[in-house]
Amino acid sequence: MTRTAIVTGASGGIGRGIAERLAKDGFAVVAHYAGNPAKAEETVKRIEAGGGKAIAVGADISKVAEVALLFAKAKSTFGEITVVVNSAGIMLLAPIQKGDVDNFDKVIATNLRGSYLVMSEAANHVVDGGRIIVFSSSVLGKSFPSYGAYIASKAGVEGLTRVLANELGPRKITVNAVAPGPVATELFLNGKSEELIATLGKMAPLGRIGEVEDIVGVVSLLAGREGGWINGQVIRVNGGYT
Repeated sequence: MTRTAIVTGASGGIGRGIAERLAKDGFAVVAHYAGNPAKAEETVKRIEAGGGKAIAVGADISKVAEVALLFAKAKSTFGEITVVVNSAGIMLLAPIQKGDVDNFDKVIATNLRGSYLVMSEAANHVVDGGRIIVFSSSVLGKSFPSYGAYIASKAGVEGLTRVLANELGPRKITVNAVAPGPVATELFLNGKSEELIATLGKMAPLGRIGEVEDIVGVVSLLAGREGGWINGQVIRVNGGYT
């Protein structure tokens, strides 16, 4: 039987790394993208070049109908869904005092509402004994200025994770959140000077910012057999960045 994984935000960064790793682990992968089909197709080609199976599917995860279509396409192409990883997200920064409601709403719509919708569909479609993995952030522990909307969205995701883990326990479906520290992705590096990046790296006891593979390995563990007793957890993968 084909094991199928849906990975949102798979067109680049951590999401692409997760999609490629799960394909190597033996999953057929549905590589979701929001606005860049070319990058998602590149992810698919990389998976297929390694002998794996994958398709790219576009969707706005803040919209009910589009999330439903994402899951329907996954099932019609590969069959039962075993794992869902919601790594899609945006980061728009502004001081709370500025009252930038438009940016706040965009962040909440994608990061929190989007997570809720993906988790809800996953709860209805993932097979018994499957896995649901979502993404928070270790920045919750820092409370940096201008991160208000982003932190609020990720705090909500952590709450949803614990509740859904309790709801799906009888079906032996695990629900966990991964909360990376600073990771060398386009999302993180954009607009930051080399000096700032170096400074942020020194804040971790291990003296560096993370690499995509640091996060991917944890997701692989949670999605695999060895992760079956990890449930309702927020795993801070950050090199000791507290």
